[in-house]
Amino acid sequence: MARIQILELPEGANDERPPFAVIIDQADDAILHSLAYGITYDSDNGERPLREALKAELGARAIFSFEDTVEIPANDTSAYATPTVVIRVEGNADPGSADLADQIRRGIEQAQAAHYGRTA
Repeated sequence: MARIQILELPEGANDERPPFAVIIDQADDAILHSLAYGITYDSDNGERPLREALKAELGARAIFSFEDTVEIPANDTSAYATPTVVIRVEGNADPGSADLADQIRRGIEQAQAAHYGRTA
């Protein structure tokens, strides 16, 4: 199944809203053929290429289509992921024991102190 991604483009001086390109990847032959050769008709503009009609309708600067997977680095949100804290529990504490709870609490406090400047 084809995927649709948005690639934000640098803004120009006269842009009313951020410009973007539409990226369609993992497209099958029918989609690729339609975007390359498809024609559409509307009463305002008459007959025109499907790709141009989509650009105008969406407000995109460009539409790119690919059979392969294309990863857009700007769409990678892993840099914004919440940091994970790993707490090492030592010994054979029972999962319900106060000792285990204390170790976890101390681990969280140490992580907060190290990463957020809070006192442990």
